[in-house]
Amino acid sequence: MTEDKRDVTRQNIRAVRPTSAPPQFLFWLVIGLFAIAIIAAIVGYLAYRGEGRLVALVPVGLAVVILVPVLTIALAIIFRRSLPRAFALWLLLAFIILAVIGAFVGIGYYRDQLPPRYQTELITPLPFLRAFLPPTPVGGSVPTVVAPTGGPSALELLLGNATATPDATEAPSATPTERPPSATPTQQPATPTPAAEETLDPPTAEATAVSVVPTTAPLTATPIPAAASAALNLPVSAYNGGFRYDRQGWNNCGPANAAMALSYYGWQGTQDDAASYLKPDREDKNVSPGEIVRFINEQSFVRGLTRVGGDMNMIKAFVAAGFPVIAEVGGLLYEGDNWVGHYRTVVGYDDSQQAMLIYDTWLGIGDGNGITVPYDEFDSTWQPFNRIFIVVYPPDRENDVVRILGDLADINLAAEHALEVAREEARTAPQNPFVWFNIGASLARLERYDEAQHAFDEATRLRLPFRMLWYQFYSFETYFNVGRYDDVLGLVNSNLSNGGSYVEETYYWQGRVYAARGQTSDARTAFQRAIGHNPSFAAAQDALNALGGA
Repeated sequence: MTEDKRDVTRQNIRAVRPTSAPPQFLFWLVIGLFAIAIIAAIVGYLAYRGEGRLVALVPVGLAVVILVPVLTIALAIIFRRSLPRAFALWLLLAFIILAVIGAFVGIGYYRDQLPPRYQTELITPLPFLRAFLPPTPVGGSVPTVVAPTGGPSALELLLGNATATPDATEAPSATPTERPPSATPTQQPATPTPAAEETLDPPTAEATAVSVVPTTAPLTATPIPAAASAALNLPVSAYNGGFRYDRQGWNNCGPANAAMALSYYGWQGTQDDAASYLKPDREDKNVSPGEIVRFINEQSFVRGLTRVGGDMNMIKAFVAAGFPVIAEVGGLLYEGDNWVGHYRTVVGYDDSQQAMLIYDTWLGIGDGNGITVPYDEFDSTWQPFNRIFIVVYPPDRENDVVRILGDLADINLAAEHALEVAREEARTAPQNPFVWFNIGASLARLERYDEAQHAFDEATRLRLPFRMLWYQFYSFETYFNVGRYDDVLGLVNSNLSNGGSYVEETYYWQGRVYAARGQTSDARTAFQRAIGHNPSFAAAQDALNALGGA
C-alpha cells in the first residue's frame, strides 16, 4: 500500500470516528437548571396566588439566585476532569461579575422604574432597599413658605380679629406676588378645591364658586343647633355588626372603607369595584372624602355625606343611631417614622373603656368586634384632617342624619364651626402645625383667602409632614387665589419630588398657574397629566376645555 493510500485511509477512519461526547457537566447542568425552573415556577405561582402580592415571590427569587450558582459551581467541581483547568474558578468569577452588574441594574430599576406599590412591598422582606427609595424633602416636611408682610398676623387669626388684607400698595410683600389678571386685592377669584365635599344645600344665585362634584338633593328636614349631638341621650356603648371586612390593597384604604361601609347595607361590590371608579390609576396616592361621597351617591342605593368639624359625641350619636362612619386620620400609623393619612370605619364605642371600636383595612378588626382605640388617641389622629367624617345612610333616614348634624348640616356653618374649634386649639397649642392648617383650610372653604394664606404660612413654618399635601389642597387653592403663584409651584414641586406625582391635584394646580400666566401649552400638558391619572377628574377636564384642549 502506497503512502498516499495510507493517508486516505487514515482520513476516512477519522471521518467515520464518532466525535467525543460533550462533558457530562453540561448535561447535568441543563437537567438541574430545568428542574429548578420548573420548581420555581410552581412554587412562585402558588405563593403569588395565595397572597396576591409581589412580595410573595421574593423567597422564590432568592432561592433561585442562590441555587443556580451553587449548582453550576458544584457540577463544575464534580466534572472538573472533563473540563478545562480552573473552569470552576472562572465560573465563580463570572457569577461575581454578574451579581455586581445585577445589583446595580436591579437597584436602579427599583429606585427609578418600579411602581411605588412594589417598592413598598419589597421593603418588608428586604429592608435594606429603604436606603434606595427616592429622598423625602429635607426634614420630611412641606417647604416653609415665606410669608408676605401686611394683612392679619397669626396672632390676629388666633384671636379671631382678622380683617381683610390691606391693599398691596399699602403693605408691600416681602416676596413678590402675582395677582390673577382679573383680580384686585380686595376681590379674589374664588376657585374651590377640586375635591370639595358633597353638599346637601341647594346652590344659590349668589354663589361664586362652582362645585366640581355633583350636589345632592337639598335637605328636607329642619336642622337643629350645632353641638346638639352632645345633648342627645346616648347609651354608654353601641356596636354595629354586619360589615364585610376586606383588607386593603396598595394605597386602597379609601375604596376599601367605602366598600366596607356599603356592605353594612348589603352592597355586594368589593374594594376593587370601588377602586375602578375612585382611582383608575392604581398608584394614586389619595382618594378624597368628596370623591368617596360621590361614588356612594352615584354607584349605590344609599347616600353619603361628608363634613368637617365633627366631634366625638357626634360620631357616637351616628353609631348609636346605626350609621356607618368613616373618619380620615393621620399620624405615625403604618410606615415607621413617616406620617401618613388613612381612613378608618367606626363600628362602635364604649364609654366604660373610653374607646372607639374601628375596622382598620390595614391593621384588621381585632377580636372580630373592632380594634379598640382610646378616645384621646382617636381624636389626636383625627385632628390633622380638621375632623372630617363621612356618614353613610339610607335616603329615608335623612331626618335622623340632620338631627345629629345640627348646624353642621349647612356646609358653611360646618366650616365656621371647624374654624372656631381650630382657633381655640391654637390658643392652647400654638406650636401645633395642624391647628394652623385647619384654620387655613376652614377659611379657604369660606373663600376667605386673604386670611387663609397667613394661617398656611404659619403651618408651614411649624413644619407640616410632607405627605399632608398628598391629601389636602386648600393651601394650593389659597395661594392661587391671592396671586402667590410661585408659592403654588413651590408646593407642586415638593409633591413632584416626594411621591405626589401620583396625585392628580398636583398637576391641576400646576396647570392653573400656567394658565393664569399665559403659558397655555404648559397648562394643557399639566391638565392632561391630571386627567391621565384620573379620567373622571372633572375640574381638570373643565380647565382643559377652557383652553381649547381635548
